[in-house]
This record gives sequence, structure tokens and C-alpha cells, in this order.
Amino acid sequence: MKKTAIAILLGITLPFSTSILADNSESKTTQNSTALTAELPVVEAELTFAPNVPKPINRKEPARVVVKLEALEKVMEIMGGVQFKYWTFNGATPAPFIRVREGDTVEVHLSNPVNSKMEHSIDFHSAAAPEGGAIASNTKPGRTSVFAFQALQPGLYLYHCAAFPGAATHIGKGMFGLMLVEPKEGLPDVDKEFYIVQNEFYTNAGFGEKGLHVFSMEKASYELPDYVVFNGHYGSMMGEDALKAKVGDKIRFFVGNAGPNKISSFHLIGKPFDTVYIEGGTLQNHNVQTTLIPAGGATIAEAQIQVPGQYTFLDHSIFRADKGAKGMLIVEGKENPAIYSGKIKDEAYDKRNPDADVEVDFHLK
Repeated sequence: MKKTAIAILLGITLPFSTSILADNSESKTTQNSTALTAELPVVEAELTFAPNVPKPINRKEPARVVVKLEALEKVMEIMGGVQFKYWTFNGATPAPFIRVREGDTVEVHLSNPVNSKMEHSIDFHSAAAPEGGAIASNTKPGRTSVFAFQALQPGLYLYHCAAFPGAATHIGKGMFGLMLVEPKEGLPDVDKEFYIVQNEFYTNAGFGEKGLHVFSMEKASYELPDYVVFNGHYGSMMGEDALKAKVGDKIRFFVGNAGPNKISSFHLIGKPFDTVYIEGGTLQNHNVQTTLIPAGGATIAEAQIQVPGQYTFLDHSIFRADKGAKGMLIVEGKENPAIYSGKIKDEAYDKRNPDADVEVDFHLK
């Protein structure tokens, strides 16, 4: 089989020019357009599940990074006693974090079990390709699709399923994750990195109602979520599952918003972000209290915390925190009274407010 035919089967576009079509003469190609056909070292991607992040990339040269994903449909709990039929990559929502280097060729293997009920695909927001590769990666049950693209632009990007009956349904059922394309020079060193994705669930039952529930297209169309959660589940980073760091650690949050509908107002209570990479790109802002993340977008936020304690992070569209868009960061270390005193006094104050005695129906306020 000719190289061109093989490339078409894999969803790879080979560089060509009109001179090749005319007389088979050798074409001049750019550095970017030859990457997919170049001889590169092959490495298998380190894939991690939230809130964990793969190690930074130390390579100084591009590689062919093999990413193996499997579409798995499975029942899991959104919260205790509330079951939902998730659609996932590699059995988790969010899907694995993928970390590559600018200029790498990303070779994606998407497998779909023979007993799957649906076709699945992947739209990589990081890919310069029709539908983000969703056409090339569309995979029927019992098949494995392979395609490749070059990671041309550094940044933090969402990826998600986009197969029939549409991206909205597949995202709404849990098929999404983040890919970091590190700049060639790498990111500044930090002590801790965490992976967080916000999303909404729309079900045929009310919040907290026990049992097995299914996706509600009607609620999704009206943008009325029952749950707005971090990392696919209510309370996923609370209690024993809270994130942990030490005083003085430089902390980096890779935060995505899969939507499918709502914009996130991401906020860390108790410490402004030192640096925010706006929408996951190269533009930086500093000393940011709350950063907007559009549906289908991402951001990188960094903070160094100097006072120990419990720090809540949430979607500051504040009623969503009660629906699950809330997590906890536990920072351990010595107290720092030069920055924060804690409570110094708790004394009586007996002045009366004359308006407080006026009876008003709370529900009329």
C-alpha cells in the first residue's frame, strides 16, 4: 500500500505541493509540515487521573508521543447513592491529563470495546485539524482508530468526544480531559501541580435524589444543571480527598471547564493568584482574585501560600458551590503572625440595632 493511502487510513495529512501532482518532483516543505513524517523517537505518554499531573517534560527535542485512550461506558456515583451512566475515556471523568511538548507529534490510539453501545471520537482543541481530529478518530464498537497531529501551539487545552449524537451529549455524560502543550523552554518550576476540571450534570431527577439516573436533554437545553462539580463527582476534593501542600510551596493549578454550558468563575478563598495564564495561553495576569474560564476553555493559575490552614477553591458563581463546585486545599506548616494574626479578641458588644426588631417575612425579602 502506498504511503499516501496509509496516511489517509490513519487520519494523517502528508505534505504535498502541486509540483508533486504535476511531475512527481521533490517539494519544498516547511519545518512544521514535515513533522508527521519525520523520524522521531517514540515515547508513550504518561497519563494521570485527576487531581494528579504528569511530570514536566525534560526533552529538548520533539518526539512522537503515543497516547492510548479507551472509550468506556460505566455506571458511577455523582455523589453518595446517586448513580449515573457516565461515558468516559479510560474509565474516569475527567479523562487522563496528557502532557506533551511544543512541536511533538501526538499519535492517538482510540479504542472502543466491542460491547460498547455508541461510537466515540476525540476533538482535541490543541490540534490544527478538521473537527480537532474528531472525523479521523470516529470509532465504532470493536474498533481502534489511529491518527496523528503536531502540537504546534503551547497552551492548556480541552479535549472531548464529539461523536453522534453530538459533542454536547458526550461532554454532558463525562467524556472530556485536558492536554498541556508545554512551550519548548518549559514552564517555570513549581513544587505542586494539580489537575481540576469543572462540569455540569443534567439528570432526570432532583439534586441528591438516590438511585440510577440518566442524562436529561431537556434540562441541558435549558441550562438547568442538577450538579456543578469538580473532577466529575460531588466532593471529589473535600475531606480526606482534599489537596495538600506546605507553606511556601509554589502551586500550579491546571483548571479546565468542560461545561457543557456554564462559564466558571474560579476563585481560591484566602489568597489571590500570583499569576494567571489567561485562557491557558501565553498572556499572563498577576494578583488575580477570580478568573473566568469559558465553557470549552482552560486556565493555568499559580499561587504561593505563606499561612497554614484550609483554603477553599470554588466557582464564585456562588450557589454552584452547593451543587458541588467546591474543593479544599490543606496547607501545612508553621504559623506566620507577621502576615496573619488569627483571632486576637472575642469580646462583648451590647449596642442594639433598632431595625433588627422589625418583623419581616424572610421569603418576601
